Amino acid sequence: MARVEEWLDYARPDVLCLQETKLADAAFPGMAFAAHGYEVAHHGDGRWNGVAIASRIGLEDVAEGFGALAPELGGTIADDVAAERRLLAATCGGVRVISVYVPNGRSPDHEQYGAKLEWLARLERWLGASASPATPLAVCGDFNIAPADIDVYDPARFVGTTHTSAPERAALARLEGWGLQDAFRLVYGDGGLFTWWDYRAGDFHNHRGMRIDLVLVTAPLARGVSWALVDRNARKGKLPSDHAPLVIDIDDERAGLGSTPLPSS
Repeated sequence: MARVEEWLDYARPDVLCLQETKLADAAFPGMAFAAHGYEVAHHGDGRWNGVAIASRIGLEDVAEGFGALAPELGGTIADDVAAERRLLAATCGGVRVISVYVPNGRSPDHEQYGAKLEWLARLERWLGASASPATPLAVCGDFNIAPADIDVYDPARFVGTTHTSAPERAALARLEGWGLQDAFRLVYGDGGLFTWWDYRAGDFHNHRGMRIDLVLVTAPLARGVSWALVDRNARKGKLPSDHAPLVIDIDDERAGLGSTPLPSS
């Protein structure tokens, strides 16, 4: 939490999305966020998942998980995965912000891999039933998918593994087909730009990483994307996350907004 507060002090995002908090709702440090000027919503049960949204431009219409639509979304996703607290939505400054923590999948031959694909399909159906690509919306979070080979340090090392498999990338492409754009790629087209590095074997210092944290935005927000940043400095030091914060700046005038939302993950 000290690292989060340090980052809030200098980055001052309008909206911050957090994933894998590993906290129950009652244990989430909401007062610490309030002291920095943020309203916060959290969805977690104290185990391995947990997602949050912190906003200093308003926090309204909070919705946890797939909500009342869950039974209508179909599928055979395992009950334990379906119940995991991996999705939280809220309206912040006129933008619908969704914080997601997509299942890891473990390996293509593991039952959790199928659950990951079904969770992504359920997310696609949920968006189709509850949102419109014509409205300002941002899906932010740890997708556990590198969208393309340029998003990993060595594609050959990831053959036959999760995060880069064709079905996972196809599921992500279907979300984009619904009406979402990769905000980071609207600014940078180069490879070698990562958001996650394994703790082991000095991967961070040797820049052996993956870009698996994404901010996917609808067309109104895409028009306003002005710059993007992976804050590597926040990944340095002791006890940080193995992810670096991803920051997307959106120009409110170009996006047709009354304030300047800055979704971060």
